[in-house]
Amino acid sequence: MSARLTPSTIVMLLLPPLLWASNAVVGRMVQGMVPPVTMNFVRWLVAFMVLLPLAGWVLRRGSVLWPAWRRFALLGLLGVGLYNAMQYLALKSSTPINVTLVGASMPVWMLAIGWLFFKVRVSPRQMVGAVLSIVGVLVVLSRGEWRQLLGLRLVAGDLLMIVATIVWSFYSWLLTLPLPGAAQKLRPDWSAFLMAQVVFGLAWSGLFAGGEWLVSDARIHWSWPLAAALVYVGIGPAVIALRCWGTGVQRVGPSIAAFFSNLTPLFAAILSSAFLGELPHLYHAVAFLLIVGGIVLSSRR
Repeated sequence: MSARLTPSTIVMLLLPPLLWASNAVVGRMVQGMVPPVTMNFVRWLVAFMVLLPLAGWVLRRGSVLWPAWRRFALLGLLGVGLYNAMQYLALKSSTPINVTLVGASMPVWMLAIGWLFFKVRVSPRQMVGAVLSIVGVLVVLSRGEWRQLLGLRLVAGDLLMIVATIVWSFYSWLLTLPLPGAAQKLRPDWSAFLMAQVVFGLAWSGLFAGGEWLVSDARIHWSWPLAAALVYVGIGPAVIALRCWGTGVQRVGPSIAAFFSNLTPLFAAILSSAFLGELPHLYHAVAFLLIVGGIVLSSRR
């Protein structure tokens, strides 16, 4: 697999963290209006409806999807059913800065899982790039003042986010494996490949949402702003982001793609500043240089 970064691949890998950052902003806006696991289910229900006219043929009897249903059921469980639901749940007991900080460990987990389970060699250059990228994220999270990091304490949400990050790392590596049999024909068609994951992921997330309503006092406070928010997170951070992420991962591999995910907290800081009317600070520029430096260093041959 080539690790060369072309302009189109860079765009593909820049869009997901930007959309995921906007997802965090929207998620904070609707906090308390919808239960976290239910929000994940509704989000992917919207994504399913968007994909249906594009790739509904995948669901027909005799489709090349069904001989490979176990692989897509696993992808749907990890990438659709678990990751975002765990992230939303983590925010109930943890703070956004803690959750983002834990999520910033993704390049390390991606390299470790690739080495342990997928027999991918980790180069010293990639390790240095991982350190640079994580330092850049720490600059954003600390707002340029390292003393703020000393007050962080791990709670249940932080531990849950660690598991979520490992889940996403496994999902990303599984995207690189060849599909069994005729199911390989789905890969060039992004909508069909994504629909094959979403249909199983929707079943998983629906099962988890049902459990949430059984064991908690779940309520949805419907309003037009909530409906608009759910439509947005179902189209942008879900369909578009996952389509771009999948393409980028297949082109350069999960290890390189993981460094782009570290741009999410930087984009989140910029979006938050824009919505609050605040100008970006010097530490935003420093963090950007560190994160991009980690990406460039790790992707060089």
